Amino acid sequence: MLTIKTVFEETTEVNRSKFIAHLVPHHRFEADRRRLHTQHPKASHIVTAFRYLNDYDQVVEAGSDDGEPRGCAGLPVLNVLRGAALIDSAILIVRYFGGIKLGTGGMVRAYTLAAQNVLSGAEMHNYQKMIGKQFTSDYSSVQKLTYLLGQSKITEVQREFLADRVLWDITADQLSLDDFTRRAGRLILDTHTTNKGV
Repeated sequence: MLTIKTVFEETTEVNRSKFIAHLVPHHRFEADRRRLHTQHPKASHIVTAFRYLNDYDQVVEAGSDDGEPRGCAGLPVLNVLRGAALIDSAILIVRYFGGIKLGTGGMVRAYTLAAQNVLSGAEMHNYQKMIGKQFTSDYSSVQKLTYLLGQSKITEVQREFLADRVLWDITADQLSLDDFTRRAGRLILDTHTTNKGV
């Protein structure tokens, strides 16, 4: 399976209709859908499709036609995601009608092409399940732990400074977490681990 780590955008024109495709990590899907509705109030449709793994490693997927004829938009876009073996990813396609009706077959081809075009410019990575780990430390260990996180190539780090200790919330793949835990040793106090599914 493959995934993406950043946003990609590509515009495809078919018979004067404009299809602006956005390929985004799944965790951005809802926020980007709201943003696109705000940014494109005159768009005819905003078609979407997504695939992600839930906490039980099951694929959850869906597509939305957003008013286009049923099965002519969301499903073809979803099929492009499936064909590319992409996970934890979503495609949102903003359509501006160009005045020429495409017909149902033409719409399937146009939405498929728009989805394929945005994928063709995307940088894809092998999927690795990300795991969230919370732990606490003493204030005196902050600098050393920050250094060790960098050594383990863990970049998703949040800290909260409490009254008597520091609460850390990090996200990484299992190998990076194991490497960090080994390096940090007794600097880590109590811990809690969760699957993030990203």
